[in-house]
Parts: sequence; structure tokens; C-alpha cells
Amino acid sequence: MEPLILAVAAAIAVGLAAARATRRAKRRRPRPRAASHSYPGDFSGRVDVRYSPRPDGSPDPGEIVWTWVPFEEDHSRGKDRPVLLIGTDGPWLLGLQLTSKDHDLDAAREARWGRHWQDIGTGAWDSRRRPSEVRLDRIVRVDPSAIRREGAVLPRARFDSVAHSLTRLHHW
Repeated sequence: MEPLILAVAAAIAVGLAAARATRRAKRRRPRPRAASHSYPGDFSGRVDVRYSPRPDGSPDPGEIVWTWVPFEEDHSRGKDRPVLLIGTDGPWLLGLQLTSKDHDLDAAREARWGRHWQDIGTGAWDSRRRPSEVRLDRIVRVDPSAIRREGAVLPRARFDSVAHSLTRLHHW
């Protein structure tokens, strides 16, 4: 009987070790990289903001997608994050990055640094349904082939509110 108990205990230990190794490997998986061609920099200029989501599996303005967003200070580095698509620039999609961090308490400090945020509520783009904010002052270019997944369609009224805020902030 004792060898049977030892065998069962060993099998359980091996299974637990394999599960831990799988969790560690998932945490260490490679981060998404920028598209194969270099990032041309953030968009500056007037955007023809439009709402045109289509349920066709392709990214469209009005949708929130997950993609690699370069850091402002170093475009060779970045982070995978949700982005609200607002228009196009040639082959690039144009988008606004989202965050679940609440900037309401530090809005004055953020504005001093030129950063402006707007609440857009919750949606299917965040698996934990946390309230999100969209950054209005930075318009990023997104390579359509670098989009990891579509997160959700932003409701039209919320998109129109973001478009109005963009127009006001950028004086379009």
C-alpha cells in the first residue's frame, strides 16, 4: 500500500510543478513588438474623425483594439494596450490610447504636462470591466497588421463625445 501512496504523491507533485512552470512561462512570454517597419512618430495635424465600425474582423474607426503602442520618449520600446481607433493616415490607423488608471484626481498635474484624459466608461475591451479613460492629446499611428485583437465597439454617443473633445482640444 505504501508504494501506491508514494506513487500518487509523486504524480501530484509532478502535476503541480508542471502547472507552476506553465504559469511562469505565460508570465515570461515575449511582449508584442512593433511592426516590421519603423514607427514614423505620433500623428500631428487634423484628423478626419469618423465612426465606421463594421463586424468584419478588420479594425475600423469606432472600435477599441489591442495593439503595441510605442512610448513617447523612445519609439523602439512600448506596451501592449487598448486603443480607440478614430481615423486613418494613409496605410496607418489613427488611435487614442486607453488606460484604466483614474486621472480625475491628478487632472491639473496631467494638464501641466500637456496630457488630457476623458472618461469613456467600461466595456468589453477590459476583461475586468474597469472604467477607462482615453488620452486626447496623443494620436498614435497603428499598423493594422500589428493589432492583436479587437476589443469592442465604442457606443456612438461615447465616440461622438470623444470626437467633440478632440476638436475642442486641438482647435480643429
